[in-house]
Amino acid sequence: MHQLAKFIYYKLMGWNLVGTFPKIDKCIVIVAPHTSNLDFFLGLLIRRVLNEEFNFVGKSSLFKWPYGWYFRWMGGMPVDRTKNNNFVLACADLIKKVDRIHLTLAPEGTRKKVKQWKTGFYYIAKEAQVPIVLVAFDYGKKQIKISDAYYTSESINSDFETYKAFYKNTIGLRKDNFTIPSL
Repeated sequence: MHQLAKFIYYKLMGWNLVGTFPKIDKCIVIVAPHTSNLDFFLGLLIRRVLNEEFNFVGKSSLFKWPYGWYFRWMGGMPVDRTKNNNFVLACADLIKKVDRIHLTLAPEGTRKKVKQWKTGFYYIAKEAQVPIVLVAFDYGKKQIKISDAYYTSESINSDFETYKAFYKNTIGLRKDNFTIPSL
């Protein structure tokens, strides 16, 4: 499957990979831009190219019949977005309990244009004491870019400046829907 994924990604699609995924057991992986449903399938392909396992959360309706088994098999975990629950603490607790997890989140929180990113990923990483790995799906350059692992600092503003620099000039599939990170 790994070789087939590489053939599809590099030869058929003509995409490139910039950076390598850090050799760490636990982290938050933020993927942006998330402007299309096709981003999910690109994510499934790149996980096979990298030969890494990634987990993700999705709205609970995705995990119902007939596709629920598939999303769980692919590393998905359902989230009930209708309740007033503490998503940050629940995710941080989950990370602390397992030996290995690369929890992938879309910081925009939607495929639509947003004015600013949600900060939940940041506070999950801080609470769980795990690093954040930035991943850019750049449709303009036909590349996926992977950062080093960054631990949160005492300054969320400073950390977001790092994220902003990483995603600068990145183009999503629906280019008008991508917002460079801000608080």
